[in-house]
Amino acid sequence: MPGNKVKQFLDEHHVSYQAIPHTRAFTAQGVAASAHIPGRELAKTVMIKVDGEMAMAVLPANYRINFDLLASSIGADRVELANEVEFRQLFPDCEVGAMPPFGNLYGMEVYVTESLAEDEQIAFNAGSHTELIQIPYQDFERLVKPKVLKFSTRNLVPS
Repeated sequence: MPGNKVKQFLDEHHVSYQAIPHTRAFTAQGVAASAHIPGRELAKTVMIKVDGEMAMAVLPANYRINFDLLASSIGADRVELANEVEFRQLFPDCEVGAMPPFGNLYGMEVYVTESLAEDEQIAFNAGSHTELIQIPYQDFERLVKPKVLKFSTRNLVPS
């Protein structure tokens, strides 16, 4: 069942979490609405390539990545959006597009936008399009050890 890898990891590290079921949704803003969570409190995972290496960018559902700013912040020559074909096989336990922001479980770097790091709690896809997990941001940071940077801007139009 999707999400078991993350739940097992959280249980092993004694992290209290809340599973939040919601109706099937495929966009971050759709998930937020379905789960009755403000878009700014839902962490979406965007798969990116940093100089050809797969990585995760994690930001609020109602924000978008500034690729130039991210590249300059991490000293990369190129940061670009990865396509589904390039990453689908890396997440055999997840539905495509519902990857949790735990790159450490999948052998990849995680970049979190600073606005998300200011939240007390974060909610994120649990590996499926029908369930979120909510945990204290402090626990997420302790377990994942993401690089916290400024690389996103708020969407003017909901996505």
